[in-house]
Amino acid sequence: MHDDELDVDVPLVLRLLAAQFPEWAELPIEPVPNRGTDNALFRLGPELVARLPVQESKAATLVRELEWLPRLAPHLPLAVPVSVAQGEPGEGYPCIWCVNTWLPGEDATVGPAVDAADALAEFILALQAIDASDGPLPGRHNFGRGEPLVNRDAPFRAALATLDVPGAAAVWEEALAAPRWEAPGRWLHGDLDARNVLVDDGRLSGVIDWGALGVGDPACEAMVAWKLVPVEERDAFRARLGLDDAAWARARGWVVSQAVIALGYYTDETNPVLVAEARRWLEEAL
Repeated sequence: MHDDELDVDVPLVLRLLAAQFPEWAELPIEPVPNRGTDNALFRLGPELVARLPVQESKAATLVRELEWLPRLAPHLPLAVPVSVAQGEPGEGYPCIWCVNTWLPGEDATVGPAVDAADALAEFILALQAIDASDGPLPGRHNFGRGEPLVNRDAPFRAALATLDVPGAAAVWEEALAAPRWEAPGRWLHGDLDARNVLVDDGRLSGVIDWGALGVGDPACEAMVAWKLVPVEERDAFRARLGLDDAAWARARGWVVSQAVIALGYYTDETNPVLVAEARRWLEEAL
């Protein structure tokens, strides 16, 4: 998936567990299919999951999650992973890693959930209500989620030049022309994709993969309007979040830029799940 990807497999996890957490070394272990772009996941029995960055540069996202999630979790209406142990580099593996609780459910790529728009709005509003005065500002550490859109202009145009996406440039120009967010930043998950939202018994139940966590423009979080919110519920979702025309234009620019940049980097061979998702986002947003 990445040129500098680390070799992370079951034998490595078994060696790390035996050396650092022998109490879990005998648990059944299996890779989690459809892993994300930044971490490999391995089920450890029925209640735990080991999470290992697949690039050295992505270890910083795990450090931020371990620092902030315990502070944010008590204020949120949906479950988030709880870390039960932090592993250290070893056995030829150069990064920190962690063992988390396993959250029940399937990711939202399985299909729509009941009252998904309401549950997402409640989650976003609860997250944004948490004091963000000392939270991490956007930057390379969270893939720029929540930063001014102009910072994404060069990578967006470079990716778009390799693709045939009619209408994307016009949406992007409208987003760039919209007034910027000038108020203090708000907490963002930053990556509310279907792969990171869990559904249990037909309802949204949890949010995983907080690697894009940060504090910035709340329009970034509203990308989810084109990712998970049915079109007939989108206006009500926007109203509940209180997004004006400028924020809505930036949100649409965010989702189009994320899709285009993803399609310029990944292929059906390297990441078929994300590629399919990015194509769907573009269909919805354009």
